[in-house]
Amino acid sequence: MTNKFLAGNNANRIFTMFLLLASLLLTGCSTVTVEKIKDKADQTLDVLSTKTNIGKNPRDPLEGFNRAMFSFNDTVDQAVVMPVAKAYRTVLPTFVQTGVGNFFSNIGDVWNAVNNLLQGRVNDSVTDVMRFAVNSTIGLGGVLDIGSAAGMPKHNEDFGQTLGRWGVKSGPYLVLPVLGPSTVRDALATPVDMRGDLWYYKRPMYIKNIGSVVRLIDKRASVLDAGSLLEEAALDKYVFFRDAYLQRRAGQVNPDED
Repeated sequence: MTNKFLAGNNANRIFTMFLLLASLLLTGCSTVTVEKIKDKADQTLDVLSTKTNIGKNPRDPLEGFNRAMFSFNDTVDQAVVMPVAKAYRTVLPTFVQTGVGNFFSNIGDVWNAVNNLLQGRVNDSVTDVMRFAVNSTIGLGGVLDIGSAAGMPKHNEDFGQTLGRWGVKSGPYLVLPVLGPSTVRDALATPVDMRGDLWYYKRPMYIKNIGSVVRLIDKRASVLDAGSLLEEAALDKYVFFRDAYLQRRAGQVNPDED
């Protein structure tokens, strides 16, 4: 646990040190010179950089914090989420799992349509609306994906991608507690995405909460096999996740670029 919060503790000590040194300067202490302050600060920052890798990767200047959050998320996944997802996949028939995934995917098409429209992709937005209409009616509330069978492709858009299409830079890589890989831009867009999701407004609250948990477990169950392959292939799981996420995200924001 101490290692996980190493970066934060070091940062607090640096901040405290600067406050103390500034106080000494303001009171006219002659024994502390500007050169000594600078040298001590540089030495402390060098130690912090060595321990956290801060500043060594331009895409991931917060690597110390991110690794701590990644380790926390991985621990939660290994202890709780993954075992439940395995039980979910073992107990429920495949067609039930498919129906659950289709249902929540259908709900997401509304927000996909909004983001495609905001990005100027009118045709894709219209397709999303048509998918939602067809799947919500003929598809029995979205349990059946009739839209894909009818030639209407599925899109996955969010407000972070919309901001990227508007020219907002992604900013540094950032691992969020529980939510996982992100960037500063996408983290700021996450609250908007949450409110753009129709399930956010589901009532009564206990139904909403149960559905949210089922949604999470279903999504985790769908990538169990990929996770097993990763465990076997990746030398550094953190680096693998980070690089794969950033590459995939760049392709989502600018799909027309090679």
